Amino acid sequence: MRVLVVGASGLIGQHVVERLRALGHGATTAARTARDGVDHALDATRASGAEFRALMAGHDGVVFAAGADDREVPRGPAYPVFHRGNVAPVVRLLTAAREEGLTRAVVLGSYYTHFHREHPGWRLTERHPYIRSRVEQARLGRVAAGPDLPVAVLELPFVFGRARDREPNWAGPLDRWARSRSPLLAPPGGSAATTARCVAEVAVDALERASGEDIPVSGENLTWSGMIGRVAGAAGHPRPVRRLPGAVVRAALWATWAAHAARGRQSGLDPRHLGDLLLRELFIPPTRPESLDPAIAETFPRDRR
Repeated sequence: MRVLVVGASGLIGQHVVERLRALGHGATTAARTARDGVDHALDATRASGAEFRALMAGHDGVVFAAGADDREVPRGPAYPVFHRGNVAPVVRLLTAAREEGLTRAVVLGSYYTHFHREHPGWRLTERHPYIRSRVEQARLGRVAAGPDLPVAVLELPFVFGRARDREPNWAGPLDRWARSRSPLLAPPGGSAATTARCVAEVAVDALERASGEDIPVSGENLTWSGMIGRVAGAAGHPRPVRRLPGAVVRAALWATWAAHAARGRQSGLDPRHLGDLLLRELFIPPTRPESLDPAIAETFPRDRR
């Protein structure tokens, strides 16, 4: 099997490439910036269908491991920005894959699509432009692929791990906090979590099976208190994690929304409703149970320089 990996220089993309090659498959790599290990410099948000087809010739499958980050706070309205980053490139990519005769595809998405499906009453797509883009990415991508090209959508929670100089995009601020003298505070609630290595294993397995499923990926469910405490311990600065009242979190989020609105900005995750998510236990029954301690230690090494 030969696979094109779009976003191959990212944390998960690098692990996918490594996993493919370890199992004897071929991997062609594409990423926005030219660097060692990248076969083709390609901005997926700007690439045309013809450019995608040119890269796919002779391939069996494709992985989309790129996209717009949920932390972006563009000028409002925000949805067009997330559509350009998450939906439009996947539609062009999978249209090209169908036209080129590929037989399998994987899109790395978000576990918010899982909760949208399981809890429609939460109105996630109405409230959060980023989540709407991820739901539309899966739906319209499959429409573009057609019935003969199965598309597996991996619904990813927090991902721990490292690949060369790449780390999770949310890790930097948490690392600095964990190593500081500041007290550790955590609200109620928590999240499913997994590792970049596990995501790569699931992605390659889905390619080998030509799966067209929605696949939530989870290794452990962590309370926010447990996650922050384990991060601080891995970083070499263990200390108690104190409870942060949910009302304080909601007030801070509303203040954040007001600051964004004053500057004409709109977040991908609307702070006015974000407390409804952050203060829940966004848990998923572990699909590949594993201890996250080694990946947490890799993400937040004690001897970081």
